[in-house]
Amino acid sequence: MATISVDFSKVIGKIKPMHAVGQPPFIGIDFSMFHYLKEAAIPYSRLHDVGGSYGANRFVDIPNLFRDFSADENDPASYDFAFTDLLITALIENGIEPVFRLGVTIENYAKIKPYRIFPPSDPHKWARICEHVIRHYTEGWADGFYYNIQYWEIWNEPDNFESVEENQMWHGTKEEYFALYEAASKHLKACFPHLSIGGYASCGFYAVTGASTTTGACSPRYQYFIDFFDAFLAYVKEHDCPFDFFSWHSYASEVGTNVAFANYARRRLDEAGYTSTEQSLNEWNPRADKKGTLLHAALTLSNMLALQNTSLDSAMFYDARCGMGTYSGLFNCYTYEPLPTYYTFLAFGELYRLGAQVACDVQGESTYALAAKSDKGGCVVVTNNSDKTVPLTLAVAGADGVKACKIIAEGRLWEDCALPNELMPYETVCVWY
Repeated sequence: MATISVDFSKVIGKIKPMHAVGQPPFIGIDFSMFHYLKEAAIPYSRLHDVGGSYGANRFVDIPNLFRDFSADENDPASYDFAFTDLLITALIENGIEPVFRLGVTIENYAKIKPYRIFPPSDPHKWARICEHVIRHYTEGWADGFYYNIQYWEIWNEPDNFESVEENQMWHGTKEEYFALYEAASKHLKACFPHLSIGGYASCGFYAVTGASTTTGACSPRYQYFIDFFDAFLAYVKEHDCPFDFFSWHSYASEVGTNVAFANYARRRLDEAGYTSTEQSLNEWNPRADKKGTLLHAALTLSNMLALQNTSLDSAMFYDARCGMGTYSGLFNCYTYEPLPTYYTFLAFGELYRLGAQVACDVQGESTYALAAKSDKGGCVVVTNNSDKTVPLTLAVAGADGVKACKIIAEGRLWEDCALPNELMPYETVCVWY
């Protein structure tokens, strides 16, 4: 039994962007699938691992934008923005703000030979290159644009492995990363005090709870993630580095585990004195091996609904591309049609559009719900994150009767329905008032 009690007269906050995504869905330079993100009111797309290996040698990565590190970083001719311009313009035109990762794509076979994941030979020049990338997209430099791109992230997962030889993202020491972060964050913040500069896309906090993905939670690698975080906090504090946001990752599946990670990150930031530093879970995907199923859809939505009630500022699902990779959980890579999980982003998008979170109490195991309103009406989203049928009671105050209802169920993806009195396993219902 699940009893959901909603009071539309009690506003308790705002709906946060828990339904942002990682790299967006495009094939070659065909960006026509971006309409799916627009329809789901997805506000951000983080640009990491964009276009395939090495950023397809065209997109986003600093070595693709600035191909010869010995070139003059002040000369527009040293830059190659052609393909990234197309990508970012298509995102902006669909109402999606990029979260721009300054760095490189993961090199999965770095143990054989690394190419682009070395620490920049001159961190200060690298910072100046990033400065010109930002100026191109926000200040019109080099025949550029005046786009609103607020978040600029310095590298990705430098803590991937303590062993330099095994690290697929950073072929250097943590001290070398700290030096890069200091050089880049100080330079970029001095140039753009109004923009958000941060990092470092931590691999996460599995060792805190004993959670695991594919290896045991006692793995020294998991503990290294924590040790790296502690050392990073100490470094940026000692060296007075700008630190507008902290990004971290999780591939844990349990809702409670991801909530615990968000609470841990907030507590450690606050303890270090970074009470105003935002935190973003900007890579996550629970049970990616179950993509294409209702289980994956309900589990993903359950996490989004629960994370809304933590101190997390944003979450970015990894990822929205239309590809054959393990993590591409929103679209069928053969037909390009949305998978069940995409429709849960549509449901959360309805809440996000309304904007104001209202009181919503949930009584019942494995059932998650969230409610929102605006001056145009209200909406409640409920999902059954279990393999059992759950009788459903929805008690609503401060609103008139049901105006519309859609269900996400087997063979009924975003289909109109009457308000059900029960939810079958892994079903979701979206109700408007």
